[in-house]
Amino acid sequence: MKRAIGLLEFNSIAKGILGADAMVKTARVELIQGMPVCPGKFIAMIAGDISSVNSAIEAGIKVSNVGVIDKFILANVDDAVFPALTGTVEINDNDLEALGIIETFSVASAIVAADAVAKAAIVRLLEVRTARGMGGKSLVYFTGDVGAVQAALEVGERFAKEEGVLAGSALIPAPYKELWEKLL
Repeated sequence: MKRAIGLLEFNSIAKGILGADAMVKTARVELIQGMPVCPGKFIAMIAGDISSVNSAIEAGIKVSNVGVIDKFILANVDDAVFPALTGTVEINDNDLEALGIIETFSVASAIVAADAVAKAAIVRLLEVRTARGMGGKSLVYFTGDVGAVQAALEVGERFAKEEGVLAGSALIPAPYKELWEKLL
């Protein structure tokens, strides 16, 4: 089943928690992430069918009044994005080939880039690391053969560049084994 992701970014941690509570009480959605992020903001990320996500986002905005500084809804998200967001990708050393990295200035842009990467080539999303402890930046890690990673990287970069939020990117054809261990 195709699912959607919705995200609200709040200018206050207290308002964010209030908004997240309203979101999950209003519609059949799963709270994927609800956490403070730098500098003193809060993000609430949900998943579900598109109509439920829309309803939950509206409820979060309504209850927090003027506390929402950004919102985001992405429909028909690739299935590989969900475990990458929740840190539940099972990683086998044999699956680790070339490493693609996309760094963005926002959470929403990283999710869009990850979805584009997953749809662009035969790569495996490893993680979408969102904003926590990184000054509001987010990272997308993915692996595959060098050609697939290069193709996916170009597509993901293009999405982030269009929004003006690409902070950096890299392709490492054969990462050192200990690098993998420290990253993942």
